[in-house]
This record gives sequence, C-alpha cells and structure tokens, in this order.
Amino acid sequence: MALEIERKFLLSSDAWRSQTTQSTLYRQGYLTPSMQGAKASVRVRVEGERGVLNVKSMRMGIQRHEYEYEIPLADANEMLDTLCGAIIEKTRHLVPLGAHICEIDEFHGDNAGLIVAEVELAHVDEAFARPAWLGLEVTEDARYYNVALVSKPYSTWSHKLAAPEWDEREY
Repeated sequence: MALEIERKFLLSSDAWRSQTTQSTLYRQGYLTPSMQGAKASVRVRVEGERGVLNVKSMRMGIQRHEYEYEIPLADANEMLDTLCGAIIEKTRHLVPLGAHICEIDEFHGDNAGLIVAEVELAHVDEAFARPAWLGLEVTEDARYYNVALVSKPYSTWSHKLAAPEWDEREY
C-alpha cells in the first residue's frame, strides 16, 4: 500500500530561492470532480517532459494513501486538454533540507501569488530541518490542497490566512 506522509507550509521569506537545486513546470488537472463524500481524487499531471496519473485519498492531514503511475506524455497532455476542467499550473522548486527534500510549489494563473512548501516524511513524527523561511503550517487547511485550488483558486480568497470560507468536507 502506498502511503504519503507530508506536511505543508507557507513561506515566511524568499530566502529558499538561493538554495533551489531544480525547478520544473507542472500542469495538472483532475479527472474526477471534487465532491463531498468522495474517497479519492484522480489527477493527471505533466511534470516537465513526464506524464503521471495519480490517485490520492481525499482525507485531511499528514498521512494519506497515494498511488502514482507514469503514463505517456502525449496521453497526459491529451487528458489535460480534453478531460479535465480547470488546470493548475505551477513551478516546483526542489530545496534540500538536511536528509529531506522540500518541494516548493509556486503557483501561476488563478493561483498566482500562492507559494506552498511540502516536506515528505518516512513517518508521522519524523524530525526534519526547519529553516527560518519555512513559515506557518497549513497541512490541516483544505484550501491549500491542489484539488481545492482547482475550484476555489487563490485569487478568489477574500482572506488569505483566515479560517476556511467553505466546509473542508467538500474536498
């Protein structure tokens, strides 16, 4: 069983930029609409020159089931263009954090201005380096999940750091 253990953070400064080792443009969409009561999301993504199909459990928190499969790039592009509604575009920056890699997603389009850092862990209580630029944790805030950003983009939020304006069970 594939299990993703991940913590999400906002950033308190741009100091991470000088530590970036790789940046890749991502384009992704969802093949299943986010619906209240759904158990999983099905996402198609183009990561640079790679196509990926991803199935992720629709639950909040640090630990979720996730399955990911490489698919032909042409198929991924066709699915994005014909089967998905709104598309998320972002640049993923990789920044080393000691024994971990921090994935920093800088969003474009309707989500421009949002930058979220993710740290994947081997177990829920695993310690990791916490540089000063790693700010407020938003792991439990549904608004920052990509599946939520498709239907409620960052540009539409009235209060960026306030409590969610919708019921997180919708996602």
